[in-house]
Amino acid sequence: MDDTTITLDRRASEGAPGTGLTEGPVVTARRLAPLLKAIADEHRLAILLLLAERKCTVVDLTSELGIGQTLVSHHLKALRDAGLVAATPVGRSNVYTMCCEAVAEPVRYLAGIAAAAQRADEEEMP
Repeated sequence: MDDTTITLDRRASEGAPGTGLTEGPVVTARRLAPLLKAIADEHRLAILLLLAERKCTVVDLTSELGIGQTLVSHHLKALRDAGLVAATPVGRSNVYTMCCEAVAEPVRYLAGIAAAAQRADEEEMP
């Protein structure tokens, strides 16, 4: 993790009233940009959506996403480097989880928005 990666912890609630920011908007944007870049990829976002619901291994993720192990591992590395995913060694493999509830909750919220948009699109179809 480099110094541009935001640290997600209880300090986020100690900022300006109503914002949750501990720094000015330019500094905060500079710290958030790498995180948003990390989740801007469709496969990485899909991995986060799965990990927001449960712990997964690379085998679980390849099965769920229908993509190869090498690609899943590549995306997991990017998510780990951004501090969004944690790996716990279990036997000869790793079990992946979201880094914290501070990330999992907004990811679930985004999934809800996507589901609502899909339902609205389906209702508009004749």
